[in-house]
Amino acid sequence: MNHKERARQLIQQQYHCAQALFGAFADEVGMDLKTALKISSCFGGGMRQGDVCGCISAALMVLGMALGTYDPQDKERDISCIKKTEEYIRIFKDKMGGAVCCREILGKDLSIMDELAEIHSQNLMQQICPNVLDTSIDILEQMLDGYIDADEDQDIGTDEIMENGEMQAVLKNIRRFRRFRKNVGELLLSSREKIGFIQFDIRRFKIINDLYGEKIGDEILDFIKAQLSEVCSKQQYFINLRSDVFMIVTEYAEEEELVELIQKLDSRVSCYKDVKLQMSYGVYTVEDRQMELRQMEDRAAMARKAVKNNGVSHILFYKDQFKESLYNRKFIEENMQAAITERQFMMYLQPKYSITKNEIVGAEALVRWKHPERGMIYPDQFIPIIEENGFIREVDYYIWEEACRFIKKCEKEGITNCPISVNVSRVHLRDDECIGVLSELIRRCEIPQEMLELEITESVDDQQMSQKAYQLKEEGYTLLMDDFGSGYSSLNILLETPFDVIKLDKKFIENMMVSTKGRMILEQVVAMSNKLGLGLLAEGVETKEQVDVLRGIGCDHVQGYYYAKPMPKEDVFELLKKQFAQKKA
Repeated sequence: MNHKERARQLIQQQYHCAQALFGAFADEVGMDLKTALKISSCFGGGMRQGDVCGCISAALMVLGMALGTYDPQDKERDISCIKKTEEYIRIFKDKMGGAVCCREILGKDLSIMDELAEIHSQNLMQQICPNVLDTSIDILEQMLDGYIDADEDQDIGTDEIMENGEMQAVLKNIRRFRRFRKNVGELLLSSREKIGFIQFDIRRFKIINDLYGEKIGDEILDFIKAQLSEVCSKQQYFINLRSDVFMIVTEYAEEEELVELIQKLDSRVSCYKDVKLQMSYGVYTVEDRQMELRQMEDRAAMARKAVKNNGVSHILFYKDQFKESLYNRKFIEENMQAAITERQFMMYLQPKYSITKNEIVGAEALVRWKHPERGMIYPDQFIPIIEENGFIREVDYYIWEEACRFIKKCEKEGITNCPISVNVSRVHLRDDECIGVLSELIRRCEIPQEMLELEITESVDDQQMSQKAYQLKEEGYTLLMDDFGSGYSSLNILLETPFDVIKLDKKFIENMMVSTKGRMILEQVVAMSNKLGLGLLAEGVETKEQVDVLRGIGCDHVQGYYYAKPMPKEDVFELLKKQFAQKKA
């Protein structure tokens, strides 16, 4: 993914232009994306007042990181950096016909409410700002490439980094990235040999850091860099992309040569001191040399991630079957914002039943995506992607609001005994924003808080889940532990978190049904929940046999295809109206 594609992706995720531009260059300035977005979050202050385009604010920050100095005594570099920023503004102003302010570029003033409303109603930002971003990126790329050319023969030694501090390390990292991409670009243009991209990382590196400490983790990364220096020839370029992710770009004649290179490296990096290291290698062999360099990197990354699910080998070549996944990801990322604004996301509900009463006692809110051209897109196709890029937050908020509206609609019909449970994704466990959003939705929709229940998955990080669960419990919410029995720490979590209901995982129930011993374990789980004062609900109930067993051991509340599949909210509303009418009769 190149700078322009990354910036447009961030714009689609509703980051402002300053964040989108700075985030697009996060790698080069040695930052992870989350830090870059946080740092640039306030750059839009001037933009929102109409005083200066956010692209200028972010671009000057990128130039400062790349060309600036932390040392006030380094006058020469300071003057050079100032000249470069002046040059950027001059080129930007020239390309934009003299406009540098948002009010000039958009023709409206963001700081005036009526004009801001016109900007939104006419969709001016969506029409104009992406082109301004592209212009800014073109200027930056040209200036940074020129900087590398002029500075090619200069380097910063280890002693100087130690003396000058972290900023010099960041500057060296920027140079390294730019030089690497420049060298690889030249190799792609000039070489008559085949070109391969090898990307690899350390499996469970976070656990290594936790067990041995970050100092050992850093030593391991330095050890791998040293081994790469010895294994790779002058025409085999390598780089530490981020954290424990590395990449090699090399010429080759046959694919076996790439495997041999990997095996040679792997034999050297399989152990550091007493720490055993396992690598995952993804390989992309270049077919189209006109393709963007970042797209080639992305393909190697896809193979690297896919090999983690391969129990046979730790090396995987990118093949054509990955293309569909890549195109699907691109489609989802390009359309996910429109899916919110155009209400393409739909809330489906799966009823929860009482076995003894044979009636609906609640429902779980689920998301579906009905695209106007592609049709129904199911969660397993888009949820993993929006979880990874953070857009799951917006989708959750959308479904939470739909659930609150449904509860209010039921209340108006006199139906007050059908609480709706909504999923709280792991992204919400890292901040407190969700508590405010939930409170505001409940206040605005004027519904009883107990009618909106929250489901948290058992497999998420224990400590984060525990802290957030206590916060939500203190706010008065009913908490459901989703997928109980799917992980290895269910009983510990019950001790450490204030859940009200546990939902037995579908696979857990299926596994327990196949033997007498399994049914005994299931019976003890039911008994334990009763003694702990916890509610219990069995998920994925699909057969009469399962219903009979659950009834026999005292598990009354169930959810699954035997009773009802997930269905549009309108259908569930009609079922509830019918049930309510029958009870009144």
